Amino acid sequence: MLETTLSPTNPARRAMIDSQLRTSGVNAPFVLSRMNAVAREDFVPESTRATAYMDRAIRLEGGGALPAPVVQGMMLQEAAPKGDEVAIVVTNGSSYLAELLRPLVAEVIELTPADATSAGTGGKPADLLLVDGAAEQLPESLLARLADDARIVTGVVEGSVTRLAIGRKTDNKAALFPVQDLGIPRIGAFDAPKGWSF
Repeated sequence: MLETTLSPTNPARRAMIDSQLRTSGVNAPFVLSRMNAVAREDFVPESTRATAYMDRAIRLEGGGALPAPVVQGMMLQEAAPKGDEVAIVVTNGSSYLAELLRPLVAEVIELTPADATSAGTGGKPADLLLVDGAAEQLPESLLARLADDARIVTGVVEGSVTRLAIGRKTDNKAALFPVQDLGIPRIGAFDAPKGWSF
């Protein structure tokens, strides 16, 4: 029973589940169970541990950011991971999303944005990609690591708006469908090249 699964937790984590996740439509039992089990405060700088469960992104050392809890809850719910899959998580300075996903799939491969923009090292193509931030474009080198028809869950940047998007790898491209406008920290390494303008 979900209630039994969620009962032993700290009050801030329980408040996050009840007042942020559930009220935003994040109700999948596996998501709530994982977000109850993983201590979010362990993935932020010491100075922000007291605010780790607030409904906002947290800036991290090195320039990355940990999205608000509801962003990662929605990402995990949309991903609907299967136990036998290989998953790639592109981190944005924190391994929190990868840790949420880890027991739900066969293997989690964590990549930094810099890793994702370099050539892959081979291995089994991934069935699932989660990008823990918003991207203007997903690098071809990252898509090359995915199996054909692999599922993708990412934030996307369109002008000044960020959205949660889901899709699949099709013809070596990411075919994405925006799901919801959300404040998702941008991954600068995934910005599209800027052309000349006059």
